[in-house]
Amino acid sequence: MSRARRIGLLGGSFNPAHGGHRRVSIFAHKALGLDEVWWLVSPGNPLKPRDGMAPLATRMRSAIAQSRRAPIRVTAIEQRLGTRYTVDTLSSLARRYPRNRFAWLMGSDNLAQFHLWRDWRRIARTMPIAVIARPGYMDAVVASPAMAWLRRFRVPLSSFVNGGDWSAPALVTLRFDPDPRSATAIRRGDPDWPKRFAGPPPRDQLTHRLVTSQGETPAP
Repeated sequence: MSRARRIGLLGGSFNPAHGGHRRVSIFAHKALGLDEVWWLVSPGNPLKPRDGMAPLATRMRSAIAQSRRAPIRVTAIEQRLGTRYTVDTLSSLARRYPRNRFAWLMGSDNLAQFHLWRDWRRIARTMPIAVIARPGYMDAVVASPAMAWLRRFRVPLSSFVNGGDWSAPALVTLRFDPDPRSATAIRRGDPDWPKRFAGPPPRDQLTHRLVTSQGETPAP
């Protein structure tokens, strides 16, 4: 039997997608020995204000532009699945693609507030978590309720990469040079950025369906 494909999942608003997303994805791809990274472009993020959120199709086009010629697949599958919470999205993906092995990729800033996510322990039990350390957030991570629970499941990177089937819960930490780029700074410096990504509905690189911005709903 062929080896199960290893997929890293990076979720976010991608409002807009930028070189920092691309760089951290390529880094995780190499560090974890992944076959691909899937960018899960969310219809909405309940932990972020809706004001200033570009339409889903626009954010998809920005993500597709940033991921060219990289082992990255851009998808708005949350809209297709109709899931509102990350825990439901990840559970649905695990059922939908049983021959894949998934790892959830998240920045340390997200881990610091991970305990605020719906059923965050179930997320950790669904698939391994790889945390990309970001300067300035590690103190908050160490003191976070989620880290207090996850600490017992930490595994070294070498064991994570060289092991057989990934088990969960498992937490591995990746460290790489910080990237100063941020979507917030891009929006401030270029408030008209969505105009550069206007056009017809893009095609989802996972489901191969056209993605429109109709029926967008917040997705925790």
